[in-house]
Amino acid sequence: MEKIDQLAWPENYSDFSIKSPALTIFTDFTQVEPVVIEQSTSAVDVEYLMKKAHVRLKLVIDEAEQFIGLVTSDLLNHQEIMKKVSQGFVREQLSVIDFMVEKSALKAIDYGDLCHARIGDVVDTLHDAGEQHCLVVDHENHSIRGVLSANDIAKRLKLAVDVSTSTSFSVIFKAIYQPKQSVIPLSA
Repeated sequence: MEKIDQLAWPENYSDFSIKSPALTIFTDFTQVEPVVIEQSTSAVDVEYLMKKAHVRLKLVIDEAEQFIGLVTSDLLNHQEIMKKVSQGFVREQLSVIDFMVEKSALKAIDYGDLCHARIGDVVDTLHDAGEQHCLVVDHENHSIRGVLSANDIAKRLKLAVDVSTSTSFSVIFKAIYQPKQSVIPLSA
């Protein structure tokens, strides 16, 4: 038997470009269960769970399981928790709701528009937002259909950006549309 030690990964067999359909880069909640957390959950616990699971985004729900916002690993990390503690909050009493972005402050794209868009259209639309994620809403069914992630787009397009840290749509826009400039030494 020959030695085989490499795993096949979907991204190694798929070529994506800015002209690819936008639906190929969106996390569709009709296909993938959304990652949710209740608003009252301890912020310290959620920070640990997000790190352990390598999750950068959780949708926040209330007691009735209604969507009220989202929390990211950038909003909920040790440094942000310590900022709240320095403001007089008790660390153990901090909850997800203390760090989340309320749904009214979130950017969203309509699913119907996404169906007709290309990846480049999404990047163009969201590059000024400076956000890492964008919700996809289905107005026809009155639901949050999914989410777009700047990191996922960067990975799929194989862009030269560090996806181990938070990547915003503006970083992706620059990586796609602003070519590297050569440095030409000035003669003395």
